[in-house]
Formats: sequence, structure tokens, C-alpha cells
Amino acid sequence: MHGTGLDEGTLPQAKHQIHTNRFYMSVNIKPLADRVVVEPAAAEEKTASGIIIPDTAKEKPQKGKVVAVGDGKKDEPMTVKVGDTVLYGKYSGTELSLEDQDYMIMRESDILAVL
Repeated sequence: MHGTGLDEGTLPQAKHQIHTNRFYMSVNIKPLADRVVVEPAAAEEKTASGIIIPDTAKEKPQKGKVVAVGDGKKDEPMTVKVGDTVLYGKYSGTELSLEDQDYMIMRESDILAVL
């Protein structure tokens, strides 16, 4: 691959693939136990009335798409699956950046609803 310093033969196998816009992207992360990896939705650029929101005033998104799911706990199977759009608490999870993409990793219990 150009610019990454890796041969194509040394890339790890993708665990999950998600459809984003018109291309597939791979997520090389497998959460443990009851944790899920969520790709946050983009922050709103303008209000419903058309006012453009500056970067400093944008709120942290509370909605995203599940891109990876752990195996669950022994007595509690996972209820969300890859591809679900979910709502989560404002201060839920831990932010992480992987391959120039931002993700949130959180427990399934931090997810408030599946849309």
C-alpha cells in the first residue's frame, strides 16, 4: 500500500466490514466481553433553521453505527449487532482513533437505544 510502509502481504485480516458511503472499510479490532466499537455520526453542520454551526460550538454526537461487537458475557448474550445505528450517552465510552478514523468503544449497557 502506498504511504503506509506496509506490503499488501503484511496487512492483518479484517474482522468486520462496514458500508460507508460507496466503499467498504475494514475495522481491525475485536472488542472483548460486552464491549462494542461505534463509529460516531458526523456532528451537525447547521441548525434546522439554516444557521451554520462553527467547529468550536458543535456538540459531541450521541448517535453512531456499530462496527464491531464482542462475544458478550457468559450469562448475557449481546443484543446489538454490526451495522446497527445506536444512541448512547453523552459521556459514554472511550474515544479512540484508528487509521485516521475516530471510534468510540463502550460497554453494551452504555447504549441507550437501537434505531
